[in-house]
Amino acid sequence: MEFEIQDDEIELLLQDLQERYGYDFTDYSKASLKRRINRLYSLDKFPSFALFRKQIQTDSIYFRRFVEEITVNVTEMFRDPSFYRILREEVLPVLATHPFIRIWHAGCSTGEEVYSMAILLREAGLLKKSLLYATDINPGVLERLKKGIFPLRFIKQYSENYIQSGGKDDFSRYYTAKYDWAKFDEQLTAKMVVATHNLVSDRSFNEFQLIFCRNVLIYFDRNLQNRALQLFDDSLDTLGFLALGAKENLKYSTIFRKYKQLENKERIWRKIA
Repeated sequence: MEFEIQDDEIELLLQDLQERYGYDFTDYSKASLKRRINRLYSLDKFPSFALFRKQIQTDSIYFRRFVEEITVNVTEMFRDPSFYRILREEVLPVLATHPFIRIWHAGCSTGEEVYSMAILLREAGLLKKSLLYATDINPGVLERLKKGIFPLRFIKQYSENYIQSGGKDDFSRYYTAKYDWAKFDEQLTAKMVVATHNLVSDRSFNEFQLIFCRNVLIYFDRNLQNRALQLFDDSLDTLGFLALGAKENLKYSTIFRKYKQLENKERIWRKIA
C-alpha cells in the first residue's frame, strides 16, 4: 500500500514554508493541498516523509518545484470566449475613457490570459496607453510568461477561442511559429510588468481600472477568499471592474454591497461605492 502524507504532517510542511520561505498556504483548501502534495510525494518517490520535508527545507530548487506542483496552473488564451466578448463590448469602451489604463492579472500562471488581454487592447487601439501587471506566487510560471513562447499544438484552440470572442484579425499575426513553438509579438510583452506576488501576505501596490483573478479563489477557503477580495477592493478604482472565474462569486463576500454585476452571465462586477 502506497504511503500517504497525513494531515498533521501537511500542517508541519505549511509551517516550514511560512517560516523558511515566507509562503503562507495555511488557508488554502485542505483537500486540494493534500491531493497535490501526495501526488508530488508519490511522483518523486521519496522513501519517507522526513526526507521529503528536509528536501523542501534545504533545497531551494526543489522548493520551487514544490510550489509549481501545488499551485494551479491551468489556463489558455481566450478561455471562455463569451467572457472576452463582454470585455470587448462592455468593458473596453469604458476603459477607453481613461487617460491611462492599469490592469492587474492576479494569479496569472503562465500568462495566456495576459496575452489575450493585450491582444484585445491592441485591437481597440488602447495598448499604447495601458500597462498589464502580471503577478503569481510561482516564479517559474512567470519566467515562461516573460518569454512569450507557447506550444504550437495549443494554437489551433487559442485561435478558435479568439474568433468566438469576436476577434476579426488573423490570429497568426500575433505570433511567429518556429518548430513546435509559437513566440508572441514583443510589442505585447513590452506592456507587461511581471512580478511575484502572494495574495495571502502581500499588499496592494497600485490603483487599477480592471482586476482579473480567474479560477484562483476556488482553491482558497472562505477566510482567505475574503482577504484576497478585500485586497482587490483596496486596489480598484471606484467604477473599476473585477473579473472572476466561472465558478467564483462575490455574493457571500464582505465586499458584495460595493459591487454590481454586469447584466450578463459572465462573472464581471463593477465597483459602485
